[in-house]
Amino acid sequence: MKKWILTAAALFAVCSLFAQQSVTEVYNNAAKAYGEKEFAAAAEGFLKVIDEGSVSDDPDAAQLVVNAKKNVPICYYMMGGMALKRQQYDQSLQNFTKSAEYAELYGDVNAQNKANEWVARIYQIEGGEAFNNKDYAAAAEVFAKGYAANPKNTEMAIWLATCYCELGEYDKGMRIFESVAAMTHPKYADDVQKAKELMALYTNNEVARLQAAGDYDGIIAMADRLLAENAESALAQKIRLQAYFGKKDYAKVIDLADAAAAAQTDEEDRSDIYFTLGAAYNAREMKPQAIAALRKVVAGPNVNAAKASIAELSK
Repeated sequence: MKKWILTAAALFAVCSLFAQQSVTEVYNNAAKAYGEKEFAAAAEGFLKVIDEGSVSDDPDAAQLVVNAKKNVPICYYMMGGMALKRQQYDQSLQNFTKSAEYAELYGDVNAQNKANEWVARIYQIEGGEAFNNKDYAAAAEVFAKGYAANPKNTEMAIWLATCYCELGEYDKGMRIFESVAAMTHPKYADDVQKAKELMALYTNNEVARLQAAGDYDGIIAMADRLLAENAESALAQKIRLQAYFGKKDYAKVIDLADAAAAAQTDEEDRSDIYFTLGAAYNAREMKPQAIAALRKVVAGPNVNAAKASIAELSK
């Protein structure tokens, strides 16, 4: 009986030694495959190191696990790049996605972000044909996946927002346009300007649609939803003010105008606010206040009309 116990203990020691050597050998083989750009074999080996080495108390095995966790996302990243060069987009997407997932699992934020950038680019490529063909529903479905992977791909974000607006999902589109417009880094400057232009275009279209129906309350509700997303939205404050003027709620126009004007970053938009304010004061027969507001109209198409109104009110 004692001899059996001794034999079992000896066998356990041998097995432990074999396991330790196996982890090291597997790691070395994976590293060799990595060096030879056999990234699929390398990834498989590094994952095996992580599985087997994670249950070992040996300090060398622990370090091998740490190294393997850094290398697995890189292997899939490299496979993604190789597939992309061959224009094998599905395979490339699969590998970049795995790279991002393993990087997230192992806490490598930089590797995760790098992989997700390519995930987004591939979705952008895949959705581009549908977008160019104005199949906005199909394009939006693809772009949404890319946007989820990398919201800082501002070009694709603009395309996605455009899809939503063309599909009549104005609020969804505006949320994305607003997120792009809020970017402050100089590298986003062109896309920020593009987002602002499209925000104005689609908002004017939506406002025109609601105005044609005489639905000023609908415009106000739309503006309130935008302001709930971004309390400082200059565009939302402007269209809300104009809607109250359309309703002839001049007291509300007077109440909101100064804040709306302060929110504007464009001098023409600010002048439009003051022109509306001057008209509201005039409608309430508050001539001094109307003149003061109209004198602040210094840019845009309303300048001459403001001057004419000031001359008339000053008689």
